[in-house]
Amino acid sequence: MEISKQPVSNDQVALPSESSTGTKKSWGEAIKAYMDKRAWVMLLLGFSSGLPYLLIFSSLSIWLKEAGFDIKIITMFSWAMLGYSFKFVWSPLVNAVPIPLLTKMLGQRRSWLVVAQIVVAFAIFMLGSFNPTSDVVLDYMAFFAVLLGFSAATQDIVIDAYRIEIAEKSMQPVLSGMFMAGYRIGLIVAGAGALFLAEYFGSTKATYNYAAWQQTYYIMASLMLIGVVTTLLIKEPTVTRVQHERPMSDYFQLFLLFLISVIALIASFIVIGHVLPETESKFLGFVYESIKFIGAVVIAISTALVLLKAKIIKKQVAVDMWVAPIQDFFIRYGKKAVWLILLIGLYRISDIVAGTTSNLFYVNLGFSKTDIALAVKTFGMGMSIVGGILGGLLAERFKIMNAMLIGAILASASNLLFVILAGKGHDFFYMYSAVMFDNLASGLASAIFVAFLSVLTNIRFSMVQYALLSSLMTLTPKILGGYSGAMVETMGYPAFFTFTALIGIPVLLLIYMVDKHVMSQDATRGDNITHE
Repeated sequence: MEISKQPVSNDQVALPSESSTGTKKSWGEAIKAYMDKRAWVMLLLGFSSGLPYLLIFSSLSIWLKEAGFDIKIITMFSWAMLGYSFKFVWSPLVNAVPIPLLTKMLGQRRSWLVVAQIVVAFAIFMLGSFNPTSDVVLDYMAFFAVLLGFSAATQDIVIDAYRIEIAEKSMQPVLSGMFMAGYRIGLIVAGAGALFLAEYFGSTKATYNYAAWQQTYYIMASLMLIGVVTTLLIKEPTVTRVQHERPMSDYFQLFLLFLISVIALIASFIVIGHVLPETESKFLGFVYESIKFIGAVVIAISTALVLLKAKIIKKQVAVDMWVAPIQDFFIRYGKKAVWLILLIGLYRISDIVAGTTSNLFYVNLGFSKTDIALAVKTFGMGMSIVGGILGGLLAERFKIMNAMLIGAILASASNLLFVILAGKGHDFFYMYSAVMFDNLASGLASAIFVAFLSVLTNIRFSMVQYALLSSLMTLTPKILGGYSGAMVETMGYPAFFTFTALIGIPVLLLIYMVDKHVMSQDATRGDNITHE
C-alpha cells in the first residue's frame, strides 16, 4: 500500500474546492478523488486515531462502575483526556526532535507515528492487565490512562501533520472526509464494540467479570496493529519544513522545559482543587473547575518563563519552536486573523453545546441505556460516518466557504429536531430522526471544518499550527457547555435546544466575513499558504 507522490512545495496553493486552473470540480471528479490511495490510508489512520479515545474514559468508566466504584472516583479518570486539550504544547517537540535510529530509518513523521501507536497499544494492554479492586490498583490504572491519553494525542498530532503534508490543498477535503469516517469507525469499535465484547465475555451490571474486560482491552490493543502496519507501509511526506540543525543538548533542554512545566501544571491543578471548597452547585462546580484549569495553566506558563529567564534553555530555541508558528499565522493574515480566530472558536458551538446534555435528555424522556446505545453509539455513529464522507465530497465539489456555510446551517438547524422530540416525548421515530440528522450534520460539519483548518495551515509549520487551531476549535464550546446543565434547569430542554440553534446564527455572519475579506483575497493573490 505504498504511496508514490510528488513533493508538496509552498507553491501548491489551490483552494480545496478548485483545481489548479481555478475551475470547480464536477461531481464525477470529486467522487473519483476518493479512489486515491492516500484517501484510504487516511481511513486506516483515522481508525487508529479514533480507537483509543473512548477507551480512555467512556468505556473505562462503565468498567469501573461494574467493578463497584463511586462515580466521584470514576469521573477523575476524565483528567486523562486533558492530553487532547494540551497537545499543542508538545507538538513542537514532536515536530523537531528526532528519535534515535528510527528517524533515519522511517523519517520524522513516520518514526513518531509508529512510536505513538505502539505506546497506545501498550497502554491499552496494561489497562486491561489490572483488576480494579482497590485504590492502589486504581493508581496504576490512572497512570496508564494518562499515558494512553498522552500517546493518543501525540498520534493525532502526527496524523494531522501527515495528512496536510502528503497532498496538495485541493486534496484535503477528501483526506479529511476519509479520516473522519475512519475516526468514527474507531469510536464505534471502542464504544459499542467494547461494551458488546465485555458483555459477550460475561461482564454485566449485575455480574462483574474482570476477565471479560481484560479480554476486551487486549483485543482493542491488538487492533492498533492496523495503524502500525499502515504506518510502516506508507512513505514519509516530502515537504519544505522549517528545520533547524541543533545539538542534542538543545533537544534535551526542550524536553526538560516541557516536563517541568507539565509537572507544574498537574501539581498546581491538584493543589488548587484541594484548596477550593466542595460544592453541590453545578454552577459553582463549573466555576471552580475553570479556576483550577486557568490557574494551573498560568502557573505552568509562569514556570516555563522562569526557566527561560534562568537560561535553563536557550531563548531562541523556544522562539523557533513555539513562537514562530504563531507569529507566521498573524503575519500571513494580519488584522484579518481576528475573523479567522472567531470563526474557528465558534464554528462548532451549536452542536457541541447541545451534545453535552443529549444523553441526559434521552434518559429524561424515558429511553433506556440500551435504547440510547443502539440509537446513538451505533446508528448515530454510522450516520456521522456518512456525514463525514458527504462533507468531504461537498468541500471537494464547492468552494470551501460555501461548504462551511452548508455545514453551519445544518449543525444549527438539526438542534431544532430535539425541540420537536421534547414535545413528542418517548417516541422512537422522532428519536431516531433527531439522532440521524444530528449525527449526519455533525459528521459533515466536522469533515468540512478539518479541511478548512488544513487550508489555513502553513505547510512549513503544519504540525504546530494545526495543533493550535484544532485546540482552539473546542475551547469556547466546552466552556459554554459547562453551563448547559444550569441552562436546562432554568429554561427547560425545548428552550435550551432552541437557544443552541440560535447561537449558530452569528457563525453564518463570520463565514461571510471570512469569505469576503480573507479567502477571496487569498485566492485572488494565489497565495493562501504562505506570504513570504
